[in-house]
Order: sequence, then structure tokens, then C-alpha cells
Amino acid sequence: MPKFDLATLGWDADLASHLTANLQPARVVAGHRGEVDVATEDGRIRVAVPRRFARDGQDVAVGDWVGLATGAVQEVLPRRSALIRHAAGKATRAQVVAANVDIVFVVTSVGPDLDLRRLERYLVTIWESGARPELILSKIDRVDDATAFAREVATVAPDVPVHTVSAVTGEGCDAVLARITRGTTAVLVGSSGVGKSTLLNRFAGADVMSTGEVRLDDDEGRHTTTHRELILLPNGGILIDTPGIRELQLWSAEEGLEAAFSDIESLVATCRFSDCSHESEPGCAVQAAIADGTLTEQRYASWRKLQAELQVIAARQDALVARDEKRKWKLLSADEKTRTRNR
Repeated sequence: MPKFDLATLGWDADLASHLTANLQPARVVAGHRGEVDVATEDGRIRVAVPRRFARDGQDVAVGDWVGLATGAVQEVLPRRSALIRHAAGKATRAQVVAANVDIVFVVTSVGPDLDLRRLERYLVTIWESGARPELILSKIDRVDDATAFAREVATVAPDVPVHTVSAVTGEGCDAVLARITRGTTAVLVGSSGVGKSTLLNRFAGADVMSTGEVRLDDDEGRHTTTHRELILLPNGGILIDTPGIRELQLWSAEEGLEAAFSDIESLVATCRFSDCSHESEPGCAVQAAIADGTLTEQRYASWRKLQAELQVIAARQDALVARDEKRKWKLLSADEKTRTRNR
């Protein structure tokens, strides 16, 4: 991206109203260790991310709008949406996958990668983010008819658009590209090897992201995309590519869970008892739906599992807040003792 029109990238009066005076506005287009590439009115540059952001628990993510000075990020402007997951590893820490996104495309192929339970996890996370989810079934050139796959996916994605595409033949690609209108920011997420970078290259009209070979028996591919990057498309849309996600761990997502399982939540509202556990109570609409086949045991079990997972995460976050508060008061107490001794 040689020169940038910040309005094309989404800059507007509302964002400008949050920018501290004398700071230069920029949008983060790629992330690196301790640095980010940003788009400014003068072009693309690399700037430092001060360590204080990490100390304060704040990511500077691809898609963020930031204020710059002296070759470094000075502030992150309020986000309109943020796709957040639990960071990899044992530490209780959030990771922002992408910020200020309008649409999140979950890409999964029609082969062995298709996993309804994993799609449910993605949808919970996306609905919580403030962005809109859409599903892309890729590599449909492998099968004679992708209709059955699309119907299967639709059972776990109420009111979510499902696109069937082939980056090889081009089938369905124009319909997806039409969703990324001028000024709209979208992001591609999914496992490694499902064709995210291939789709981006097709939309961009050039090989802007590397692609790799995939094992046909399990759809696993090399992580050819090693970092997140924001690309301005020829039609004026904005698309972010991401590395493959092996395991999507949830962060805070209570509202996202309700939205992703709106079919079950609607049943819950009609149970005879407001405190129904949905196990064996008379008049349980959830169990009635399982009995008549309108709700599968697998989807019900997934809902329960994700509820329990979010409860565990919430408890860990509460413990982390309590620990940080205790540390803060210890430091304040130590400072007060030092001042008392020096009087």
C-alpha cells in the first residue's frame, strides 16, 4: 500500500474526535514482535509499541486506529468491535485477533476440516465481538454438490449467511466479495489449510499472501500465513488475513453464547419453570425439542459445555482481577511506608 487515503480505510469524524491533539492518526495493518506496520496519510511505516501497553494488558491489534508520535504508538482509539479469544497457553490473558471489523468470515472446507462444534465456538466469539458472522464453505470443487454441506452448517448457524465457494473455479467468490463493500472491514478466520490466503489473493487480484500445500486426508496445511495483515482490495473493501487457528479458546462471551444458540435460548424462554435445569423437569421445552428431533443431543451438549467453559473462565478472570487489586494495594502501602520513614 503506497499512499493511503485514511477515509478509504474507515477514518471519520467520530474517530477524529477521540484522537489526542498533536498525534498522527494511523491504522494498524500488520503486527510484529514489539512493532506494528501502520497506514498513515504519508504511507506505510513501521513503529514501536511501547511496553506499557503489555503491562496494562492492552493489545495493539491489526485493524486498530492509533495515535502516533516520535515513531511509536501513543494511544489506541476506542474500538467499534474486537474479535477476542483466550490467548494460547495456560495464562489467563485475552488476545485481540482483529479490531474494528464489520464482518468475520469463518472459512472451513467441505473436507475433513468441517466440524460443527468448532463452528459453534467461532460463532460465540464473533457474536460477542460486535461484528457480524458469515460462513464460507471452501473447496467445493472437490465435491459434486455442496448443498448437503451447506444445509448441515446452517443447522448450527441460525440467521447466519453461508457461502459455498471455490477459489479454483471462482464459483461463489463474487458473492463473497460483494459483501466487502467500499469501507467495509472483514477478516478471514479458520484452520490452517482451508484456503483463506487463496481467497484473499483472488479478491486482491494478486498474490499478496503466501499459500501452501495441504494434506488431502485431513486438510491440515502449513501455517503459510505467519502474521495478521490488512489488505486494501481493488473494490475499496478492506480484508484481514490471519494465521490458522488450531484451537479457539473462549474469552468473556455470555452474550455471544446467547446469540449463537438463539434457537436453544428461545426454547429456554418457554420452559414451564423459570429455574428449569433442562434435565428432567416436567414442561421442559429443551428436552421436548430433543425428543421430537428439532434439537440434536450434540448441539444441546455443546451449549452445556460452552456454558461451563465460560463459567470457569469468568472465575479465573475474577481471581486475576482480585490478584491485581491486591498487588496494587501492596504497592500503595509500600509507597506510604517509604514516605512515612522519610518524613
